[in-house]
Amino acid sequence: SFRHWRLLRSPGNFPHCCSSSSSSICCFDLWVVMGTSRCKAMELLPLLLCSVVLFSSVVSCEEKLVRIGLKKLRFDQNNRVAARLEAGHAREGLRAALNRKYGGLLGDKGDPRDTDIVALKNYLDAQYYGEIGVGTPPQKFTVIFDTGSSNLWVPSAKCYFSVSCFLHAKYKSSQSSTYQKNGKSAEIQYGTGAIAGFFSVDHVKVGKLVVKDQDFIEATREPGVTFLMAKFDGILGLGFREISVGDAVPVWDNMMKQGLIKEPVFSFWLNRHVDEEEGGEIVFGGVDPNHFKGKHTYVPVTQKGYWQFCGVYVYLGTFSGYCGRGCSAIADSGTSLLAGPTTVVAMINKAIGASGVVSQQCKTVVSQYGQTILDLLMAEAGPKKICSQIGLCTFDGTKSVSMGIESVVNEGDERSSGAVNDAMCSACEMAVVWMQNQVMQNQTQERILQYVDELCDRMPNPMGESAVECGSVSSMPTVSFTIGGKVFDLRPQEYILKVGEGTAAQCISGFTALDIPPPRGPLWILGDVFMGRYHTVFDYGNMQVGFAEAA
Repeated sequence: SFRHWRLLRSPGNFPHCCSSSSSSICCFDLWVVMGTSRCKAMELLPLLLCSVVLFSSVVSCEEKLVRIGLKKLRFDQNNRVAARLEAGHAREGLRAALNRKYGGLLGDKGDPRDTDIVALKNYLDAQYYGEIGVGTPPQKFTVIFDTGSSNLWVPSAKCYFSVSCFLHAKYKSSQSSTYQKNGKSAEIQYGTGAIAGFFSVDHVKVGKLVVKDQDFIEATREPGVTFLMAKFDGILGLGFREISVGDAVPVWDNMMKQGLIKEPVFSFWLNRHVDEEEGGEIVFGGVDPNHFKGKHTYVPVTQKGYWQFCGVYVYLGTFSGYCGRGCSAIADSGTSLLAGPTTVVAMINKAIGASGVVSQQCKTVVSQYGQTILDLLMAEAGPKKICSQIGLCTFDGTKSVSMGIESVVNEGDERSSGAVNDAMCSACEMAVVWMQNQVMQNQTQERILQYVDELCDRMPNPMGESAVECGSVSSMPTVSFTIGGKVFDLRPQEYILKVGEGTAAQCISGFTALDIPPPRGPLWILGDVFMGRYHTVFDYGNMQVGFAEAA
């Protein structure tokens, strides 16, 4: 039978990456696995299966999906603060999680049976969440379905001292006949604080599926305004067990173990049309062919923990070079924007005219050391050693740059923590990358120094926002990602988020900075801005991710 979950709203060879042991650049792993399901009139058995479930007449598999109507909150000025906070939460959560332990082919037209659909709410066109039930009878919660984490947590009735708990639904174990006590303490670190609480066990209802004996966290402490203003109650992680706090078995793993789904596949369709009520759908056990166009391009998962893949190249207009050896990437439904290395995001913001905050350290490096750096580059000095040669870094440039962005550093990192946090060193490394990029384009020295100085003004601010002129959106360049040998374009109207209407309208860049040092970085986080344009399939059985144009 069909099981569908609805959420409430408020071919080419893969480029080889990480191939050089001497390189500090690791490729981004992009994940998307797309599949479709259709009944064909000439296939008698599938036709009968589709027909007997709901109707005696022949109907399409798509019509047999159980669907729940969704509501959408409009992207307006009054809700902008909450949207920014939610986006910040996702970025900080990823940074913290990355610092914890890490540890045949799905067709485009698969079987629609045993697919479970959860309709997604679209909050400010920047965050999608849906509804689940915990306990017997089910207690309802709105959660973010987050492929960038692996735990399920909801607020607890025992949360007495966090204001945010009083504004959200709370789990009451005394009201559930299937509750089992665990009591083990748990804490999930975020950049703005920590979700703290304890583990419990109960049934979890997702759509029409009931996952039995699921470990989850009852949150008794939630940080500040991030969750206070959030429209979701908790988070349901769809990542791998390797990054699960407390080694708890994720909900998705239990769905497979308990035989609740036919295929170990789930897929996301995010509706980016702000005027439409439906926010999107997540489909467990397969895909909906109405959610995408054409065929999916698949790439293998290269790092279990996150849905990470390699062989990603970034293009701005017709110019490439931002991922010269191929980047790694993570497909993350819990991140609103597109996050990437500060050096690249600043160049993109410069090209689209986005204004951030002025970095004094950056300008100081350019004014005092710019000509020296340029001279060394022209003399073909090793780019990775330039900053140490001029005394701004205390090691030979083997870390990724970070400017005003908190970096994740391995506990066992042998490099000096002072060097990692040195803003001047970071600014120097970025300046080297920017200048090297311009040298490759045969720009004059005067123009190179001017360009780099201008980039300092485009540094993303701590909230991740960079404003642009709404009237200039149509003239902005296309930003493209090559994944699995196929080009995936993002047009300006797809990577620019609009706040408000008329003369009060404001537009912000969908690109934000996030620096992850080697060996786990640098990398890109492909959040909702990307997944809204491209239907994404997560194929656990074949360990691959697939992308196709969203319908």
